[in-house]
Amino acid sequence: MKGLIYQIKSVRKDKFCIMSFLLPVVVALALNFVGSIDLSSLGEFQFGVIAHDTTLEIESWLEQYGSVTVYQTRDELIAAVNEPSTNLIGVEMDGNSMKTVLSGDELEMWQQTAQTLPALYQQRETAAQTSVEILERPDILAGYQYIFVAITLIVAMFMGCTFNAMNIISEKEDGVAIINEILPLTSRQYVLQKIFIGFVFGCLSAILTAAICFRLPPAGAVVMLVLIVLSAFVSALIGLFVGRISDGLMVGVVYIKLVMIVFMAVPILYYLAGTGSRILAYICYLIPSSATFEGIMDLTNGGSGIIGKDIAILAAHCVIWFLLYLFISKCQKKHT
Repeated sequence: MKGLIYQIKSVRKDKFCIMSFLLPVVVALALNFVGSIDLSSLGEFQFGVIAHDTTLEIESWLEQYGSVTVYQTRDELIAAVNEPSTNLIGVEMDGNSMKTVLSGDELEMWQQTAQTLPALYQQRETAAQTSVEILERPDILAGYQYIFVAITLIVAMFMGCTFNAMNIISEKEDGVAIINEILPLTSRQYVLQKIFIGFVFGCLSAILTAAICFRLPPAGAVVMLVLIVLSAFVSALIGLFVGRISDGLMVGVVYIKLVMIVFMAVPILYYLAGTGSRILAYICYLIPSSATFEGIMDLTNGGSGIIGKDIAILAAHCVIWFLLYLFISKCQKKHT
C-alpha cells in the first residue's frame, strides 16, 4: 500500500504524465465543440453586386443560390473579388443580362459557376418550370470525426504506458530500482504494483474522454468500459517493457513516441485502406490498438457483432503480455 501511495505522489511531480492524462480530455472537448459547429455555410456561393447597378430581380434571383453582398462602388467590388481568401463572384449588368467578374484564383467549381451564370439567368423562366429535387447534404466531417475520437481514446488509454515507463526510468536514474531488487516482493506483486497506477489513470482519462465524445445506451457504455479496461491494462503492461529496456530518460521518450505512433498509425492505415484482407487484418491484430480502434468504430456505427472478437483479442493480449513479462523477469533473476 505504501508503494502505491509513493507512486501516486510521483504522478503529481511528473508533468509529462499529467499532460498525458489531460491532453486527450482537452482534445475530446475540442472535437465535441467542432462537431457542434455548422460548416455548411463554407460551401455556399457568394456573390457581390454594385449598389444601384443591378436590379432587384437579379439580386433576388442570386439569393436563391447563395449570399449576396452589396458594394457601394465598383472598386470595392473588384477589391473584394481579388481578395485571395474568398471565392466571391462579382456580378455586373450587361444590357438586359449580366456578366460575372473573377480574379482567376477561385476554385474550379466557382469558376464553372461564374461561366454558366449569365446563360442560366437568361433561361431562368425555362429553368423555373423544371422540377428540382434537393438532396440532403452529407456531413463530410462526420465520418472523420469518429476516427479522431477513436484515436483520442487510444491516446487516453496509452497514458498508462507513459506513466509506467517514466516511473521505471526515473527509479533507475534515482537508484530506487536497486532497492526494489532486494525488497521481499515476488515478480507478480511487483508487476501488479507497477501496473496499478498507470492502469487506473489510463482508465480514468479514457472514461472521461468517452463520456465527452459519446452518448451511448447502457449496453453500449458497458461494452465501451470493457474495451477501455482491457486496452488500458495492455498499455500499462507495454509501459513496463519500455521502462525495462530504456537506459535513460531521452531513450525512454523516444521509445514511448515510437510505440504511440505504431498504436495510432496501424489501425488508421488499415481502416482507410479498406482492403478487407484477412491476412492483413491478422497482422494488424498483433498491435492491441487495432482491436480497440475496430471496437470503437463498431460502436459508433451501431454495432455489427464483431466487437466480441475485438474484446477476445484484447483479452488475449492482456494474458500474453502479462505472462511474457513475468517470464522475462524470472529469467533475468536467474542470471543475476
